[in-house]
Amino acid sequence: MCVAAFAWHAHQRWRLVAIGNRDEFHARPAAALAPWEDDSSIVAGRDLQSGGTWLGVGGSGRFALVTNLRGYGERSPDRESRGRLVTDLLTGEGTYADPASAALGDFNPFNLILADAERATFLSNRPDEIRTALAHGIYGLSNGALDEPWPKTLQLKAALLDWLNADAIGFAPLFEALASKSIADIGLHPSEPSDVPQEASETPVFIRNAVYGTRCSTVVAVDHEGVGTIVERRFSPEGEQTGETAIDFAWPA
Repeated sequence: MCVAAFAWHAHQRWRLVAIGNRDEFHARPAAALAPWEDDSSIVAGRDLQSGGTWLGVGGSGRFALVTNLRGYGERSPDRESRGRLVTDLLTGEGTYADPASAALGDFNPFNLILADAERATFLSNRPDEIRTALAHGIYGLSNGALDEPWPKTLQLKAALLDWLNADAIGFAPLFEALASKSIADIGLHPSEPSDVPQEASETPVFIRNAVYGTRCSTVVAVDHEGVGTIVERRFSPEGEQTGETAIDFAWPA
């Protein structure tokens, strides 16, 4: 997941709304959004190389998404998978299940947003471990710092705000925003190059590239009663839509 916008208690109907694109090598195997066939109660896509996920919801009432954090060099292969951190946080079980005590330094550089019925938290591990409660509002996240004003991050935040200020019902405008292939004429340019050689230093919201690009777009919306929907659209290396999955869920009251 390389760009996302997140609204936390920013609308009279919605507790949270998250929209984002996962950018990854097309050759890296992944399973589509689905309830996991185990006892985890996770609903998410699945990284079949490392076994975790980049974004999902848990039956216990948690939401999480993770992005890479650029500017700290190549990833170290002996670190724990960042997808495991998301999985443990979603289930509330495992070594990294507690956001207040999880050893964030065990992972390659990352940004992560975690939310449950009561609070939303931003976690990162560079330059130091960061655990920050999020106030009500709208946030943008890519591969820089939280709310770093990259053009695509500002563009996606603006689209989410427009949607909330309109009818805030159908998801079509959000997916249209996630499909943008032009770089907005706003914001500041990234100060660090991408850690992925196949990715340009500055990219649009949707990256169409045959080797490394946008693999899927996801929208998650949960109302104040805990009733939610998660929708994923998947794409080929040529940027063509190959599938869509929508799943309704309910969190404990």
